[in-house]
Amino acid sequence: MQGRVGAVPGVAAMRSGAFILVLAVALAEGAAPCQLNGLWRNDQDSLMEISVSRDNGDFQGQYLTRVTLSGGCAQISPLKGTQQQLGDGGWPTFAFTVRWDRFSNATTAFVGQCFVDADGKEMLTTTWLLREAAESLEQDWKTTRVGRNIFTRKHTTRGKTLQSLSPPCEDGSSPAL
Repeated sequence: MQGRVGAVPGVAAMRSGAFILVLAVALAEGAAPCQLNGLWRNDQDSLMEISVSRDNGDFQGQYLTRVTLSGGCAQISPLKGTQQQLGDGGWPTFAFTVRWDRFSNATTAFVGQCFVDADGKEMLTTTWLLREAAESLEQDWKTTRVGRNIFTRKHTTRGKTLQSLSPPCEDGSSPAL
């Protein structure tokens, strides 16, 4: 009799097959790329929807801030950016700008990186520079602000877009998801 006494034929093959399956699933989960498309909410309750992305990493979308310099009604503003194409592993970095021209004379540039935690929660960590217009060269020193935001993906029902979540300016309430 070949093999070990009491060994069941095929058990070793099943064990190695199960190990390979578990390893493949673990690698697939760990290597899942972060997709920027979709609706995101940050820690200030602002909403961002990235709706168009191209193969070269360029993307565009809309941003609805809940924080304004003027204290006035915030309106949906356009955003444009680019995402670093992934090479050998890692999480993608990206940059985008938001032009607040509909209610403010300011522009914000965001840079960040996308992460997926062990529970599968997607997060965008960002640092931003907000530049408002200076009234004079002497006032230039106080017109740039820096900050940090963390965005988390918001899963919504089909058809709920940033436009439908934007409150009218007469209504000061926060968009609900």
